[in-house]
Amino acid sequence: MIRIDDTRPFIPVQIAVLTVSDTRSLAEDRSGQTLADRIAEAGHLLAARDIITDDAGKIRDKVLGWSKDPGIDVVITTGGTGFTGRDVTPEALEPIFEKRMDGFSEVFHRISYDKIGTSTVQSRATGGVVNATFVFVLPGSPGACKDAWDGILKPQLDYRHMPCNFVEIMPRLDEHLRRSKS
Repeated sequence: MIRIDDTRPFIPVQIAVLTVSDTRSLAEDRSGQTLADRIAEAGHLLAARDIITDDAGKIRDKVLGWSKDPGIDVVITTGGTGFTGRDVTPEALEPIFEKRMDGFSEVFHRISYDKIGTSTVQSRATGGVVNATFVFVLPGSPGACKDAWDGILKPQLDYRHMPCNFVEIMPRLDEHLRRSKS
């Protein structure tokens, strides 16, 4: 099923990691660190990393700012995807998605189900595109971050992954913007 075409070059992607938490600091951020470590191990670049509170406006502003930065290709958030009153990451970000990636959530839940069973229904992981930047919204546990990275993001962010991958379509994510200017 998964095939790596070794005739294609590896293309490093610039990835920002945002942890959403009212209780953690960067020093205690195991989920963000898990992602940062995996990004580096895969050969990609950690373009930015931050931690902010569970505030929809702050989350949206940070992701919008990063999505406009030409040095960032992908934003991964961790935290705020549950059902408690403070969990607002999907509400903050889904309204700014130009395109939703329903398949990301579906595959994430399939992978998660194999590991934690029906408890996966307590996550509202999601993904989409904002300003020609891929945005992935993950739960705030290191295990969920590992599952999403290892099972979806690592292969899809590898240009050599066949039959298709996110990297090869990155240059075309803003076609609608370029077309409307001409």
